[in-house]
Amino acid sequence: MQTSDLIARASAGDDNAFRELAEVHSRELQVHCYRILGSVQDAEDALQETLVSAWRNLGDFRQQSSLRTWLYQIATNRCLSMLRADSRRPRTATPLPDVTLPEPAGVSDVPPWLEPYPDVLLDTLVDHAPGPEARYETTEAISLAFITALQLLPPRQRAVLVLRDVLGYRAAEVARMLDVTRESVQSALKRARATVDSHLADSRNSRPARRPDTGAEHQLAGQLADALERADLQALVGLLSDDVRLSMPPAMLEYRGIDVARRFFAAVTLRPGRSYRVVATRANGQPALGTYVADPHTGAHRAYGLLVVTIAGDRITAVTGFNASVLPRFGLPRTLPLATTDVIFAR
Repeated sequence: MQTSDLIARASAGDDNAFRELAEVHSRELQVHCYRILGSVQDAEDALQETLVSAWRNLGDFRQQSSLRTWLYQIATNRCLSMLRADSRRPRTATPLPDVTLPEPAGVSDVPPWLEPYPDVLLDTLVDHAPGPEARYETTEAISLAFITALQLLPPRQRAVLVLRDVLGYRAAEVARMLDVTRESVQSALKRARATVDSHLADSRNSRPARRPDTGAEHQLAGQLADALERADLQALVGLLSDDVRLSMPPAMLEYRGIDVARRFFAAVTLRPGRSYRVVATRANGQPALGTYVADPHTGAHRAYGLLVVTIAGDRITAVTGFNASVLPRFGLPRTLPLATTDVIFAR
């Protein structure tokens, strides 16, 4: 059925027609909201509010732009409204329970609200080529380093950079979507690019390659999983680059360098009496490991966290750790059965 026919039916109150219209764009809109908000939960909330608003206001859609562009306009402005009322977001560092941390290198620029995005959701994206103004490749524009850099920007600059440099909309189109002047868009984009470029240059060891060697990634991730399960600190450290970075939102701490990383893994991750099992997955276009710790009383392995790994060449250059609350989004269980001892590879 033609899009115009679906729009007519949806405008007349046919919710099935609207669902068919919106379903094509839902996942890419969620990714768009995630880029701006940095949180999967916030992005899901923004998506639902976008679809409700679009359903209620479909009669105002005059088809002066594509339906996709109109939905992006609603989603972007919904995200900006959420950022203006961001009381739900943690603003301070959160201490890790029952862990004595070594002295950090400093405060991390990874925001406490940052969450990883499951690659399994990216697999369902409709293949829309970015517009002529796109500046970033799709893989780079979903990486943790890029999402972190976006969170450093004021809300409008963030929206402008994503619309222009990731989605490739022209300046005049972005001005209409945000109800601002073209000059305002150009000015915001210039400032946003300066901030993001500076951050990415400073954190170049935390950025995945634009065209990663998936074979090398798989091998290194497997070696890291094996080192964790064998509690082999020397093998683990041998996988790291000299300038490796460790961070763990919502705790706003950063550890830099291989010597500091060795102390961290010895004191926190591989401390005596702790036994791991690992499930391999992917997040933000990067290898990731779901970690499970043995319960000393039952022997069952319970969900502990997710490690997102950045790889350059043949070394791990950054590890970002998240708590166990993110694992259900990756389809990972809360506990692992007792019988299996091998590393499990999940999608």
